[in-house]
Amino acid sequence: MNYETFKTNIAISKRELCRVIFREHADTIQIKTEETVVRNLEKIFDATLKISNRKGFQAMSMRDLSRETGLSLGALYSYFPSKDKLLAMLQNQRRGVSRRILEEQIAGAATPWEKFKTTVRVHLYLSEALQPWFYFSYMEAKNLDPRQQRAAIESELFTDGLLADILEQGALQGHWPERNHEISAGLIKAMLQDWYLKRGKHKRRRISVDQYAETVIAVMGAYYHVNTP
Repeated sequence: MNYETFKTNIAISKRELCRVIFREHADTIQIKTEETVVRNLEKIFDATLKISNRKGFQAMSMRDLSRETGLSLGALYSYFPSKDKLLAMLQNQRRGVSRRILEEQIAGAATPWEKFKTTVRVHLYLSEALQPWFYFSYMEAKNLDPRQQRAAIESELFTDGLLADILEQGALQGHWPERNHEISAGLIKAMLQDWYLKRGKHKRRRISVDQYAETVIAVMGAYYHVNTP
């Protein structure tokens, strides 16, 4: 699997995410025409990411968002009742979609090494397809309320735990030696985050997401002395 194949096979786009958000929040969103909601949610989220990258989410006002989207304040409040709800909506959707796609793709992998390679590739491909959302989620995690902060920490630990479990399975099956798999998982996660947090650096070096994925896989394969394809 490469990035182009991933994009072809996985329906992942801002528009699709907005469609899912509408369906999950149809009881609280006051506008009921799906295409109108999806179109305006896409505007709202694009504007939120743009303003947040420029001045920070906490400094963004609803009037800033109104000017950037061309939607009135009343129209904005018909989609979400507060900035905190908007932040939670953005964070929850990105985490939920990422987790679902990761689990679906890993389920089709037969061996621990295939599961490991799939996890690395899918995480990177998701972060490439949704880079502004991933960057926003990381940078704004500190501004979440305590309940949402716990959810963000749980999401972080989910990926770390997933990687550590796969590495432990491989060791138990004799594919590679025992290591401290939790440390390894943390190091891998840091490499994955570097892709979307420092996207400009990699772009200037003309490194593709496929090249980066294969490098992360090769580095960990060498460290674990992998003896399975």
